[in-house]
Amino acid sequence: TAGLNLGLRVLAHLERLETQMSRSCKNLEDPPRETAESDLGTKIHKLRCLRDKLRAEVKQRQARIKASTANAEPDQTLEISEQEAVGGKEENMKAILQAYRFTGLSGKRTSRGVCVCISTAFEGNLLDSYFVDLVIQKPLRIHHHSVPVFIPLEEISAKYLQTNIQHFLFCLCEYLNAYAGRKYQADQLQRDFAAFLAGPLQRNSLCNLLSFTYKVEPQGRSFPFCARLLYKDLTTTLPTDVTITYQGTDASSTSWEEQRASHENLFFTKPLYQVFTSFARNGERLDMSLVS
Repeated sequence: TAGLNLGLRVLAHLERLETQMSRSCKNLEDPPRETAESDLGTKIHKLRCLRDKLRAEVKQRQARIKASTANAEPDQTLEISEQEAVGGKEENMKAILQAYRFTGLSGKRTSRGVCVCISTAFEGNLLDSYFVDLVIQKPLRIHHHSVPVFIPLEEISAKYLQTNIQHFLFCLCEYLNAYAGRKYQADQLQRDFAAFLAGPLQRNSLCNLLSFTYKVEPQGRSFPFCARLLYKDLTTTLPTDVTITYQGTDASSTSWEEQRASHENLFFTKPLYQVFTSFARNGERLDMSLVS
């Protein structure tokens, strides 16, 4: 490029000299006009030859530069574009971690990219933490993680990892927090309200299906209720389907049906510990005269 600019400056200078000589030729009186014109004509001819030669060299250089640029620019542009994209993803990740640092999402830089830590909680109780080790490159990819196998990480990644990293992390947080919350409720029910249970609590690994039999009087002689709680939405801590059945001898009684419906509404709207706390606080007692 420097050589090309120099050549263009030389051409411009030669053209200025040619113009000056043409003007001088008209004004010269000594030596005789014919001799002066002859000398100037010779110089002009030499300068024009030099000019044409330089122009040809300039055109050749321009052609070579254009050809090399055409081959190099796509790769260079792609490389720059990829670098900018990766840099943008890193800055975006920093901003996300900064914004979410008080909501259980944190991270630290690694040699590959960033390791994100997702800390779960439920009702003010800090629960398990999980990490996702991300490689910041194009395309983004997960190098390693501790997310449970039953959380649909692959599905979430396919939807959002390449297009919206913020939504990817938000969605993953929702799944993990909901799972941790359901698990915590089941553990708490077994630990703190075992006296209400008339048998073992059954649950699957995702804790989105719970089955148990319970009594409303821990020390009473009341017949138990059977509960089946299904969480179809894996991002929630409250069940989407609740089935309560009564195992008493007078299951068709209006009083028992009202109580069953009341329990069903409680399970739909409150966490498990609140449901059983209400049983203990209210001391729901069955009218034993209804039991024959």
